[in-house]
Amino acid sequence: MKQMIRFRLTGLLLAGLLALSFPLANSAQADSLWSDNGSASSLFADHKAHAVGDIVTILINETSSATRAGSASNSKNASTTMSAGTGIFHGIAAASAADTDSFTAKGTIANTNVVTGTMTAVITEVKPNGNMVISGTQSIKQNGEAQKITVVGTIRSEDITSSNTIYSSYIANAQIFVDGKGPIAGKQRQGIVSQLFNFLF
Repeated sequence: MKQMIRFRLTGLLLAGLLALSFPLANSAQADSLWSDNGSASSLFADHKAHAVGDIVTILINETSSATRAGSASNSKNASTTMSAGTGIFHGIAAASAADTDSFTAKGTIANTNVVTGTMTAVITEVKPNGNMVISGTQSIKQNGEAQKITVVGTIRSEDITSSNTIYSSYIANAQIFVDGKGPIAGKQRQGIVSQLFNFLF
């Protein structure tokens, strides 16, 4: 009986020594998947673009029109008559001359542009006052026709909607370029000979 008790005490002593020999750093720790500083740190705030690298959706709806009409005209008439010479100038015959000059020009220019679409842009810079510089490019190619839309400008965070969209009319210093390449776009341009004649005349 005494030997059994002694054996158990010895086992407990060895188990305690082994437990003390392992460092406490090996204990398991649980890390949270929630970030207090992330863009979704608030369940109630709108998740709107606000930092460099964030994406904002642009709703393009631009319409511009220009009309110009002009006309100009002028005319000039001049006439001169000289009688026949007499006396020592009898050899000079009577003569007359007339000159008429007129100019008339009319021109009308009418231009209407409509650009609609939806694209995304990336915030490339945040100004000290909170305004954000954005830049975005959208390229579409179909059946040999390529279209490229580029938007650059400055926006305000308060103009971004709760769905993270902004209208193109709210972009300051907006530069919207629409370029097309392909057979159809090529047919809409004048030929080289026509451009040369228009340049010279």
